[in-house]
Amino acid sequence: MNSDLSKLIGTTSNVRLRLRLLAVSHFIDGKNRTEIASFLKVSRLSVNKWIKAYLDFGVEGLVEKPHTGRPSRLTIEQKNILKNTSLQMQ
Repeated sequence: MNSDLSKLIGTTSNVRLRLRLLAVSHFIDGKNRTEIASFLKVSRLSVNKWIKAYLDFGVEGLVEKPHTGRPSRLTIEQKNILKNTSLQMQ
């Protein structure tokens, strides 16, 4: 197991990142993607995506990006009215 990856696996508190790092570590150790998926109990597609992200971008490729979500359909004025109405109901 790569010593840099081992340190990251041991120090990260993000469980999802730790799982991705474990997958990459097993890949570097020579395990095939199907074995890794079976061992970690995730889909082979997920393992493929994680390994590709690691090969393309390094560890930064494994870090989750923020989810922006759908833009709000309410205007700021409508949000304020909704907020004030809900506060009055309490």
